Amino acid sequence: MYKMNTFGITNSILNPQLFNTVNDANSNKDISRSFADYINEALQNTNNLILQADRLSNEFAAGRIDDIHKVVLAIEKADIALQFTLQVRNKILDAYNEIMRMQI
Repeated sequence: MYKMNTFGITNSILNPQLFNTVNDANSNKDISRSFADYINEALQNTNNLILQADRLSNEFAAGRIDDIHKVVLAIEKADIALQFTLQVRNKILDAYNEIMRMQI
């Protein structure tokens, strides 16, 4: 369903194959999902990465783990996911503002 990209972010927005899906007449599955579902899933994935990075950094600070590379990698994944999420939010807001400026 979703593929993991090089940063470990499973995000429907990063998978272009999902947008090229064609409804098969023989298929009984309902594969149609709303844009809000994709956004909610992306936000949930970003939140999970941030929580995982927070948990690992707390465990490292407490001395329960000693692999600093794992901690830094988790923090960078969370940072990249958050930056990506903010950019998507900004683009959505720009599109909304553009639509609101249109005259009907």
